[in-house]
Amino acid sequence: MSSAEDTLVLPRRPALLTALARFICSPRFAVYLCCSLIVVLTSYELGKDMAWDTLDYHFYAGFSALHHRFGQDYFPAGPQSYLNPYVYVPFYLLATSGLTAPQVALILAAVQSVILWLAYELALAVAPPSTPRRRLALALCAVALAYGEPVLLNELGSSFADITTAELVVGGWLLLVLAIRRPAVLRLACAGLLLGCATALKLTNAIHAVSAGVLVLFVPGGWWRRARDAALFCAAGAVGFAVVAAPWAVGLERHFGNPFFPLLNGIFRSPEFTTARIIDYRFIPISLGAALWRPFAMIAPDAMVHVEWASPDLRYALLLLAMVAASTSWVWRQMRRKAASGADLTHDDAARARVALGLAFLVDWSLWLTASGNSRYFIPMACVAAVLAIALLFRLCAGRPKLLNYLLLAVFGVQFLQLHMGTEYPSRTGWRDEPWFQVSVPRALATEPALYFNIGIESDSFIAPYLAPGSGLINLEGDYTLGPRGAGGRRIESLIRRYSPHLRVLVRDIRRGESHEAGFPYAVKVKLNDALDPFGLQLDTGQCAGIVVRGITSPIMTVYSGSVPPKVSPTDADIGHFISCAVVPQTTRDPAIAAGEGPANVVLDRLEDACPALFQPRRQVSYLLGDEAHGYIWARQYVNTDMSAWVAGGWVHFQRLNDGGKEGYAGTVTAWEKAPPPVTCGRGPDGYFLRVIRPH
Repeated sequence: MSSAEDTLVLPRRPALLTALARFICSPRFAVYLCCSLIVVLTSYELGKDMAWDTLDYHFYAGFSALHHRFGQDYFPAGPQSYLNPYVYVPFYLLATSGLTAPQVALILAAVQSVILWLAYELALAVAPPSTPRRRLALALCAVALAYGEPVLLNELGSSFADITTAELVVGGWLLLVLAIRRPAVLRLACAGLLLGCATALKLTNAIHAVSAGVLVLFVPGGWWRRARDAALFCAAGAVGFAVVAAPWAVGLERHFGNPFFPLLNGIFRSPEFTTARIIDYRFIPISLGAALWRPFAMIAPDAMVHVEWASPDLRYALLLLAMVAASTSWVWRQMRRKAASGADLTHDDAARARVALGLAFLVDWSLWLTASGNSRYFIPMACVAAVLAIALLFRLCAGRPKLLNYLLLAVFGVQFLQLHMGTEYPSRTGWRDEPWFQVSVPRALATEPALYFNIGIESDSFIAPYLAPGSGLINLEGDYTLGPRGAGGRRIESLIRRYSPHLRVLVRDIRRGESHEAGFPYAVKVKLNDALDPFGLQLDTGQCAGIVVRGITSPIMTVYSGSVPPKVSPTDADIGHFISCAVVPQTTRDPAIAAGEGPANVVLDRLEDACPALFQPRRQVSYLLGDEAHGYIWARQYVNTDMSAWVAGGWVHFQRLNDGGKEGYAGTVTAWEKAPPPVTCGRGPDGYFLRVIRPH
């Protein structure tokens, strides 16, 4: 057996040191070491990651997992606050350990490099029978293509859990492929455990666990044995899921009545969240034609195709074409030599593994496109796609080395040119020899517990660990708007009574230069008061304090009051300023607010009923914008479709914000108050649309 084909199991007879020395001298160790070095260097070259998700909920999730925040926080980072947080604990511990940011990133990158090790092993497992050198070349090419995935590169050295949980998924699939070649009950059980754990840590991995069932069906044996193997795999997956999910699920069940809160609430029906289905349509194809075109659409360096930033990737188009060519070649051989092709598939266990892996990938791809279409949740299958594409190219070009070399040169040339020229690498800052978060909090905020209100989709909950112990945090207007009514309103009122009079707001000041010291921004003051108004509270700008954070990226959306953005000095570019002001009981309330809320809700309810395809989930809490001088606006946002709808100036407005969609008009408020006008709406090739049908 060649060194490239060695298994990871140490031999029994040689001493441990002898076996270790043999492993260190093998090509496998050299590949592992090179993969880790390349990943670490790539992470360092990209810079420190300060992604939106890191500031919004990743850091807070690790903090919450260790400090039991159920009793003092409420949706502090929106619905993501209650997803299983254990996978973010390592990042939280590293970031608060005293290590510098480069040291933290390099440790994270080293752990994330394991996914390339697994891609190498998977490539060897499905490699066609050949010389050891050719098999090694195949595996190295597969690893290089797996590394050249733009979404994976963007997450190296970051707080994202997609790569680390993807390692569990790829590990489970690798064990199943090995079980197809050499059946073993232990491999099936371990694969189930890994995929169950991966699903518990990140529920988007559930589609990979389901698709892995295709691999189980290809394990050799009769139907009785296959049924037994499938039962064992499912049982092991359930055990792995339960062990990892149970501790957090018990807390969610105790506080909200839903062990997966806020997910699956249509089943468990917690009164503190919508029971409607939550699904993000952002990257889900609008038609069968769009779904079939998706592998080729992903080649273009365009944003909002399969992730928010431009991430061109040709591996899926390459795999599709290779699969078509391989299938055509097999049919041709079947027609010319009927017996030979059948014998090849029966006796070549590597071919059987490739067929199983290809079918499982197609099932996974189909489920993924219907569930999210977001490539951050498809990283494990990106590695599988790289392995399959390279393995098929080597199989198709067997006996044609020059053609293979030309094809590989073209593939890697295009992919890595796109990585350099077509891929965006957002949310990165320069390295400082300082901790990941450098937060300067005034002594009063660090010692006196208070209840903090914040607003906005980016919650900035990462500041919570630096506030006084015992402090609470509520995000009133994030992905999910909170109102004063119902079970959620009662919980907020309870927290207000508990912390009064120590109530404060926490908001980011996006002004630059010296302007952040020129009083409280008027627009922010109005928005905060609008959010506090339903709870009988208002802002007191006479009692404010500032928080400074170094090494932070700019907010996603920056709004300037002037026509020209102020110039930013290099030293000020990565410094974030936050303002915390006292909150006091409301003195007076404009009667126009109460008078306008009811009619606005009637209109927005009717708009949702007339076009459920655009405005979902329905019956969200309306939030207030504006003031007495400029007029009031009642608005709702719909997380499934990234839509917003609002009533202002006698008109009904709607807009899809995440892709810069144009503002639309759905008619007058008066018309909707009388009776809902007939409309046509939905998702089309040009995006979301809604048109009022005019009578002839």
